[in-house]
Amino acid sequence: MDNPRVLLAIALSFLVLLLWQAWMQDYGPQPQPTSPPPSATAPQGIPEHAQAPQTDLPTTHDDSLPQPSVSETPVLPEGKKVKVVTDLFRALIDTRGGDLREVDLLKYPVSLKPGSPPFKLMEAGTEQLFIAQSGLRAAAKGPEPTHHATFSAERLAYRLDAGKEVIEVPLRWSDGKGLEVTKTYRFHRDSYVIDVEFHVRNDGSEGWKAQPYYQLQRTPLKTTSRLLHTYTGGVLYSPQEKYQKISFSDMQETNLNREITGGWAAMIQHYFVGAWIPPGDQPERYYSRALPGERYVIGMIGPSMNVAAGGQQSREARLFVGPKLQHRMEAVAPGLELTVDYGKLTFIAEPIYWLLEKIHSLVGNWGLSIVFLTILIKLAFFKLSDTSYKSMANMRKLAPRLQALKERYGDDKQKLNQAMMDMYKKEKVNPLGGCLPVLVQIPVFIALYWVLLESVEMRQAPFMLWIQNLSSPDPYFILPLIMGVTMLIQQKLNPAPMDPMQAKVMMVLPVVFTVFFAFFPSGLVLYWVVNNTLSIAQQYVITRRVEAAAG
Repeated sequence: MDNPRVLLAIALSFLVLLLWQAWMQDYGPQPQPTSPPPSATAPQGIPEHAQAPQTDLPTTHDDSLPQPSVSETPVLPEGKKVKVVTDLFRALIDTRGGDLREVDLLKYPVSLKPGSPPFKLMEAGTEQLFIAQSGLRAAAKGPEPTHHATFSAERLAYRLDAGKEVIEVPLRWSDGKGLEVTKTYRFHRDSYVIDVEFHVRNDGSEGWKAQPYYQLQRTPLKTTSRLLHTYTGGVLYSPQEKYQKISFSDMQETNLNREITGGWAAMIQHYFVGAWIPPGDQPERYYSRALPGERYVIGMIGPSMNVAAGGQQSREARLFVGPKLQHRMEAVAPGLELTVDYGKLTFIAEPIYWLLEKIHSLVGNWGLSIVFLTILIKLAFFKLSDTSYKSMANMRKLAPRLQALKERYGDDKQKLNQAMMDMYKKEKVNPLGGCLPVLVQIPVFIALYWVLLESVEMRQAPFMLWIQNLSSPDPYFILPLIMGVTMLIQQKLNPAPMDPMQAKVMMVLPVVFTVFFAFFPSGLVLYWVVNNTLSIAQQYVITRRVEAAAG
């Protein structure tokens, strides 16, 4: 990242990309919510995302079986609230449907301000909706324990006390004819995985058949960063096709319908994820759906449970709700760590993250880790940079002679270019030698950009002095200003452009970059400042060496 012309190309590319993303968010095509039937209009005062049709229920494998009905009951009616507090969670489960309606992440405050509340990943508010639902779809007409049914709870408050490793929260449903379903949530100490089990006991006179389903329902985020846009939406994993995004616009255009064994489905956002992981040894039919009020659903429905009269049967799935901590997610399900999305340069970003994490285990500070990582990357590209700086030093040495050629040949471009090529050949100077080695480093910088942007470890991570959050911009703009100064120093060491217009552009470039990086996370700006400082030191030594040899 040491050649101003390459820096300009990178800056313009990022600027165009980010502006395009922001423009698409504001003016691009957006999913249009389908209007509910007149009979499904919600009563006055019910929020838009809580409108009536029960179209958020999955269909079953057999098209001849009962399909979702339309009801005037709101989608999110409220029952009693069951509060659960663990070392990591503060959660609310609603007895109406047994939904997981709220999840506060106790280790992740909203901000660094004293008394800041914990980050609310799941909620069922009037402005924002993100909930986990599950239930059993019966094969025969009649009552069924879906997320529209009413469950009963033994208690309304649970706490993981010292010395306990697990809390079980049972919810019960009965059809009044001998069929009883117990839906149990299990919360574990120091774990973002919640086990959800359905236990069916059939004391009736006939067998009962049903399919378990698990789904996530949410609305798009209302507040997102315009400059640093990250993906919010559905994702799907299968052993065959691996990680795949199912965006809200995809859900609006077509319903997902795919059979997968050993997969999972999730809704993700910056730093955090909610994912259903069904048993990996049986096929599940994965589905998605766009609902009224900009609500979107992704989930899976499993094979039938056939519970004979007098019999019992259980079915269980896991729900991961929490930060995108890669090591934790790797231990939960194959590919779950891919929700930390580094894009097409994942093969470069993953080793960079691994190295950054190893450095942090030694120094204990993410800011210092970025500094040492930058030094290691600089050492890795030392030879390439050395070639680049030697080329630029030689070009700087030839600058007066090139200027004389320009004055001699004036507007005769053909003769000027020929004379310049003859001079390069005679002096054994490659005019592209300063650019090509730098181009090789561009993918590394872009990969590092995504590592610092996507890693939840950077969220609210302090460095030192006034930099107390590496994931947010410098509050006093000191780092961007330092970066601008380092760019000016680098320009003084580089050969001056022969074109006066290009020279003016190069003079403006540090100002443009300073403004541009004022809105970037301070961790990224820190990397650039350290990289520029090391580049200046290396380039200064090489330039003086070349000039001394020429003298």
